[in-house]
Amino acid sequence: MPGADPHPDPFVERERLRAPVSRQLLGGCFHFQSACAELLRLVHWAYADLPEHELSVLSPHFNIRLVLNGAAPRPRSRKAPPALTLMGGGGLLGGVAGAGSFVALAPDQGGAMVAVSRELLRYPYHARYELIEFAVFTLAARAQQLIPLHAACVSLRDRGLLLMGASGAGKSTMALHCLLRQLDFVSEDAVFVSAKSMLATGIANFLHVCPETLRWLSKREARAIRTSPSIRRRSGVRKFEVDLRREAYHLAAKPPQVSAAVFLSPRSGGKALLRPLTAAEVRRRLVAAQPYAAAQPHWDVFAANMATLGGYELRRGRHPQEGAEQLHELLAVGA
Repeated sequence: MPGADPHPDPFVERERLRAPVSRQLLGGCFHFQSACAELLRLVHWAYADLPEHELSVLSPHFNIRLVLNGAAPRPRSRKAPPALTLMGGGGLLGGVAGAGSFVALAPDQGGAMVAVSRELLRYPYHARYELIEFAVFTLAARAQQLIPLHAACVSLRDRGLLLMGASGAGKSTMALHCLLRQLDFVSEDAVFVSAKSMLATGIANFLHVCPETLRWLSKREARAIRTSPSIRRRSGVRKFEVDLRREAYHLAAKPPQVSAAVFLSPRSGGKALLRPLTAAEVRRRLVAAQPYAAAQPHWDVFAANMATLGGYELRRGRHPQEGAEQLHELLAVGA
């Protein structure tokens, strides 16, 4: 305002920051900085004790600044916080959630700013998943030209399978039973693949399990999952959030080489659950399952490689364990 004394630090650039948190994620080295201990605890919650995946000899470095924004929160309602609205332009990508939460990304510079309102901080799952992980995923994919897939991934001795299907198709259930079959876990819902090397990486922190899935488990397995906290998706579905770093599960120590794509089907398969697809069918199903990824650079290289590697349709058996056993056999054959 005219006549007002200028603020010495109007953009809060010189606030005293806490010790940064650095993590090797998705092939890159991420450095998180903040003056807020609560936000850095979200980073620890998301990324502590994960395998350090590298996709190349030199890992790119990314800097993410976390800012606590806004006044004291209002009483928490039962409704979910505002969803993230995405936008981009001028070399920047970003999103806004409500009045005080946003993400601003500069992929070419390898930097991001994540502002979390005090009100959103009362919904730690949404703050972590929709803001912090969004920044990590987007920076890693754009800077390294990775193909971002809505898929799960499991592996055995450095050979990986991409599990694809619409939300509710059973990716998490199948990934859980693959874990129980001692397969390695790469990611539940977001997988990033280098189109040239066909190495796959993801964040192997949590698996989200629907309560009805527990009927397929032993009493001991179900009891272990019931002790996990529950979260509510935007769809309204409640799930147990199982921390895979604190259980006897196998996390992929390094990015596996993709060996095939598996498309989950709601159809019953009888005895022949796993059915091979032609190269043309693999290409068609990939585009249908991955509309966002299909619009990204290097998709044609990725799709051509996948058509060569092959794909399968996995139909439902009497028990999810049957499908997991066939996926285990598929990976073991070429291992």
